[in-house]
Amino acid sequence: MAQAMANPADAAVPGAAAVTRRFAAFSAGLTYDALPPVVREHLTIFLLDYLRVASLGQRMPWSGWAVKLAAELGGNGRSTILFSSDRTDPERATFVNTTFSGSIDADDVHVGSMLHPGCIVISAALAVGEARGASGERILAAIAAGYENMIRIGLSLQPSHFRRGFQSTSTCGGFGAATAAACLMFDGADRAERIAETLGLVASFSGGLTQFYHSGSTVKRIHAAHAAGEGVHAALLASAGFSGPADILEGKDGFARAYADGHDFDKGLSGLGEQWRLLEVAIKPHASSARVLSAIEATASLCTEHGLTIDDIDTIRVGIPKVIQGRLTVNEPKDIQAAQMSLPFCMAMVLKQGRAVPEGFTLNIDDFEATLADPTVMAISSRVSCELDDDAERVSTEQSVGAKVAFRLKTGEVVERFIDAPKGSVSRPFTMDDHVARFRAELARRFDAARVDALQVEVQGLSKASGVARLMQLLSGR
Repeated sequence: MAQAMANPADAAVPGAAAVTRRFAAFSAGLTYDALPPVVREHLTIFLLDYLRVASLGQRMPWSGWAVKLAAELGGNGRSTILFSSDRTDPERATFVNTTFSGSIDADDVHVGSMLHPGCIVISAALAVGEARGASGERILAAIAAGYENMIRIGLSLQPSHFRRGFQSTSTCGGFGAATAAACLMFDGADRAERIAETLGLVASFSGGLTQFYHSGSTVKRIHAAHAAGEGVHAALLASAGFSGPADILEGKDGFARAYADGHDFDKGLSGLGEQWRLLEVAIKPHASSARVLSAIEATASLCTEHGLTIDDIDTIRVGIPKVIQGRLTVNEPKDIQAAQMSLPFCMAMVLKQGRAVPEGFTLNIDDFEATLADPTVMAISSRVSCELDDDAERVSTEQSVGAKVAFRLKTGEVVERFIDAPKGSVSRPFTMDDHVARFRAELARRFDAARVDALQVEVQGLSKASGVARLMQLLSGR
């Protein structure tokens, strides 16, 4: 249970001794050899999915804005901007590549901490690792450390952090990027202290508010990118001689006090280095909020099983847990971002297809673009009634969120489907063959078969590689 913030105001956060340094020490001591086989396998999965999503996201207009901005700002370096021959400094490359991979809501997600680690941590590790000539093993260890720290810091502050109006991918993402970057930049006896000081620096750059849920805008498209870039920036500042407070998470005027009304650092630190929270990360089948995936799956299942179209349906009800009520249950979203976050709108997109929904279908960002202005889809969305449901509440965990979808047909019959956890979640994961197939299908849209083969070999063999130069060359098209 989260603890109340301490009084008087000059007291440090209670029960939180040396939290920042403990995360830093874990990161400093982590090697690839220490990673269990299942963690190593998941790192490969995360990389495959990261590149798949980045390829999708690179085509979006806001990705073009990020590329143009990076070019205008200048920056010399050896870090590749994905899917191009352009190179820049690690901070700007991280920002751009995270925009590609973290802006379309198709990237991996940890439900309990309410954040997306892969787009941030992998972007930072690849950019810094390429610039520094780091080995594949060292880059993978840095990624593992970044995932763990980012997830665990988020878990320590939720749900209070979200209720305060913060988007944790943006606010906590800097810690993931800073961890990965610092792991690749610092060596020696003081390595842990340098990582702690980097975490102390990035906390001062943390931000990310959720007003976009209510008012629209494109700011969430760069929430992850800003956090990732600032994480690398913090490591570069530390390398130049700057430092941040090494007790920034738990300090009396530190991150926990500023960004949450309660915390539980015991939860965040529990099992650190022994129990791997990154194994709880889900891979999404659709470009939407992780908390609406069960409702999408249940809707598709009912349509295909019963051969339904929207013309057959009188009323549409969906039972939900309380955590998604409000921000994710808007019936008439204002823009594409809001549509991706809207459970009713996502269900409406499936219902418009009806019995024609193919097995293994995916709602991608371009589907939302195409349907936002569709009056039929918006009309269906307005008919979806979201109601709190005890069963959905019971099965919803830090790993997944359930949903119960019920249609009353015009014949009077009621058909219902309950999904306790969606495909791609920890309890119902994609297979490695699934991940490879999804990766290959997307990358084949931009590269020939021989290059896709070579990319797959590089990703799956990264632990044995001397660095990422070959991988980044293949991705650049050079």
